[in-house]
Amino acid sequence: MTSSWYQKKWFVILLHAAFWILLFSLPFLLQGPNENRRPQDRWISGSNAMLFYLVNNATWVGLFYLNVYFFVPKFFTTKKYFAYATVLIVSLFAMIMLGWFNRVMILPKMPGNWNMHILLTVMIFIFISSASLTYQLIRERNAAERKQKEKETETLKTELSLLRSQVSPHFMFNVLNNMVALARKQSDQLEPSLIKLSSLMRYMLYEADEEKVSLDKEIDYLRSYIDLQQQRFGKQVSVDVIIHPADNPYEIEPMLLIPFVENAFKHGTGMIENARILIELKAEKGILYFTVQNKFNPASEEVRDKTSGIGLTNVKRRLKLLYGKKHDLQIGKSEELFTTKLKIELAS
Repeated sequence: MTSSWYQKKWFVILLHAAFWILLFSLPFLLQGPNENRRPQDRWISGSNAMLFYLVNNATWVGLFYLNVYFFVPKFFTTKKYFAYATVLIVSLFAMIMLGWFNRVMILPKMPGNWNMHILLTVMIFIFISSASLTYQLIRERNAAERKQKEKETETLKTELSLLRSQVSPHFMFNVLNNMVALARKQSDQLEPSLIKLSSLMRYMLYEADEEKVSLDKEIDYLRSYIDLQQQRFGKQVSVDVIIHPADNPYEIEPMLLIPFVENAFKHGTGMIENARILIELKAEKGILYFTVQNKFNPASEEVRDKTSGIGLTNVKRRLKLLYGKKHDLQIGKSEELFTTKLKIELAS
């Protein structure tokens, strides 16, 4: 997964550097001109005093990142709280001694107050240790959320790939049954049907692996499948196909609509008087409207094979995973008609 520009290492380093520069510049920004300062505050402008200031702040920066990258992950995150507290106490003692040592070595003539030095060091230590602990906990939480999101994304891709791979063999099984029926009839339509079948296979092999395809390609795929079914059943079933021109070039997941058409031919033909199927598709204003309707015989009891319903079950799952609340699927029966209505919010 490609990280955003603000997650790049160079940007993070630059941001940290800017933060520390701003933080350590505050004493200079808040102080007035040197001649207006109190005598005890004028030391900050001296070269030795500046060296002391830089060295002292560098030790605090070191403590911050030592806590972030070592103490917190090794002790706090692993719930070794006693060891973490011990490390902090030792670090506080070290910072007190190191700060006083720096003062003695770099500013030997500067008057110092040991009690004030301890109090100031403790206050800064609490701020630095708290800030670094909070920063690292936020980093760990963000990393965990990012890892979980990546895991969910990979799981989604795997599941969608599995569902799609289940659709293709199921569909091919039905189409090959059509070819067998035409061969038995020695129909002149066998050769053009095989040509259409090769077109369908080309789509399935080279287009269906894409995340999305143009809606026009999916429609051509539907038309080829419907033509094959019409060649198989002939006048036994009346098929009305109404496809309205789209107002924009839309994209859709491949092989998402075919299971509804498959279902109509599977359960809307056979021992049904005046069998008829209606298929209507319209895409406008970013919404896809897809309706499939077939006549069925409520009095007849269908004998379903083991693969019955695989297509519809899979497409329902795919719709839920891909579109969530951005789709509406309604399947119902009224009188002698089985109707499927699908509405999807498309991205042009």
